[in-house]
Amino acid sequence: MKEPSKNLDPHLEPLREYILTKHGAEEGFPFGPEVMVFKVGGKMFALMSWENNPLFVNLKCDPERSALLREDHEGITPGYHMNKKLWNSVVPGASVSLELVEELVDHSYDLIVASLTKKARLEFGLE
Repeated sequence: MKEPSKNLDPHLEPLREYILTKHGAEEGFPFGPEVMVFKVGGKMFALMSWENNPLFVNLKCDPERSALLREDHEGITPGYHMNKKLWNSVVPGASVSLELVEELVDHSYDLIVASLTKKARLEFGLE
């Protein structure tokens, strides 16, 4: 990670650490140094624009659940630069607790792991 150019959101490290606890999770910067991408089995399940304050994280979500979450939480919006049906941008903070963000990380991770072939799950030690 490059040296931050401004004060970072206090949710950054706890959220990053939580994401990296997921079995087989890998962090990378394929879109440049400002965007953390987290993959499992070679597929993205979380994307964080880490210099933003407030921080936001893009997470994959079941389309029906996405709609409900967006209605209930002002800090959950259609995924920035992502498929708006399948991805949400989530801002941890007042309207979205860290516990809910962690639950949504789990959901995104589980969706991606389920989409992998059995061979890929075995190869990455996910089965």
